[in-house]
Amino acid sequence: MMNFQDLSYLPLDLIMIPAQIILSIVALYFFFLGMCGLLQLRTPNTYEPRKKFALVVPAHNEEIVIGALVDNLKALDYPQELYDVFVIADNSSDRTAQVARSHGAIVYERFNEKKGKGYALEWFFRILFQMPKKYDAVAVFDADNLVNPQFLRHMNNRLCDGAEIVQGYVDAKNPLDTWVTACFALSFWVANRMLQLARYNLGFSNYLAGTGFVVTVNILRKMGWGATSLTEDLEFSLKALLQGHKTTWAHEAVVYDEKPLTFKQAWKQRKRWALGHVELFRTYSWEFIKEALRKRDLVLLDASVLVLQPLLVISMGIFTILGLVDAFILNIYTSIFRYIWPPLLWELVFTLQIIYPFLVIWMDNLPRQVIKWSIIHYLIFLYSWIPIVFLNFFGKTRVSWSHTLHTRNISYAEVALRDK
Repeated sequence: MMNFQDLSYLPLDLIMIPAQIILSIVALYFFFLGMCGLLQLRTPNTYEPRKKFALVVPAHNEEIVIGALVDNLKALDYPQELYDVFVIADNSSDRTAQVARSHGAIVYERFNEKKGKGYALEWFFRILFQMPKKYDAVAVFDADNLVNPQFLRHMNNRLCDGAEIVQGYVDAKNPLDTWVTACFALSFWVANRMLQLARYNLGFSNYLAGTGFVVTVNILRKMGWGATSLTEDLEFSLKALLQGHKTTWAHEAVVYDEKPLTFKQAWKQRKRWALGHVELFRTYSWEFIKEALRKRDLVLLDASVLVLQPLLVISMGIFTILGLVDAFILNIYTSIFRYIWPPLLWELVFTLQIIYPFLVIWMDNLPRQVIKWSIIHYLIFLYSWIPIVFLNFFGKTRVSWSHTLHTRNISYAEVALRDK
């Protein structure tokens, strides 16, 4: 390997040494955060069913799956008089509205050129506020979901404890279909425990994950929904946090989500999420950093790391490429890692990325059949986030909403049987 390390490379050192230090601190922070998810340190109190819920399902051309979800929601282990099921048939051209009504849902049909879940929710909440029957909270689900029968009981516990915004545990409805669904499931399982539960344990604010969440009507009246980006759920939780309202976590409140079957479908879905996250990075990053420093608030500082995630992913990708050049071709900058701590630490971090999925499967008693897919598949899926974010980091984020086709019409009984 050629050695070109001299003063001519000092300008690159001025960039790379601070970058390495910052990324090292971030890596250690996520390592610490993950460790905080290994136990459940906070146990919510248990209350008798008290809160009234409006269960809301935005649905665009979902006639295949909507019936199973409505049947599932109508059979939850919660007093029937304390909740109602609403379906928003949003710009649907199929039989979504008819199927939902035939299964017992209260259906509202919406036709508007502004398509997308965020717009549909904003539209429906205005209607909800005018209804003669009053609700304490709204629970939002996607049309392809299935829900654990105890979901509302756990959410009732959180609300009675004073929570205003609560995210439930997002599981996979079809983790065993393909290697892609298995990897999607693994990534969600790891995030549920090592990010979401960890933040809950530390008293930080959690983030909404698109489905299986609850928001009190009082918060919706105060803030409105007002979230119409491609990641409207994360956007809402960030806006709420800036106004002093934390999102909390309910590890026991499980909702099952359908995962894409192919890598191409997964790439398209994650591209949409990346675009939404990039938009939030552009909108909120400086505001969160400024408020975190001004208030010296660890909760806001943690949220700043979340908002900065697209930039961190880009930086990690660039750093990895330069690191490979430096290691195998020529020395182009000073690598601080050989001086600050042994390379074994980085091997440990990489090893944990392999260990975490198996650890989470064991701790949360999740389907072990996903292990038939190799860890190489999982690492390919995990690191494919880098090109996805990179390709969308500099582009236009306000793009047309696209519908994800859902085809796995299975009942909750089949999911429950799988998990035994």
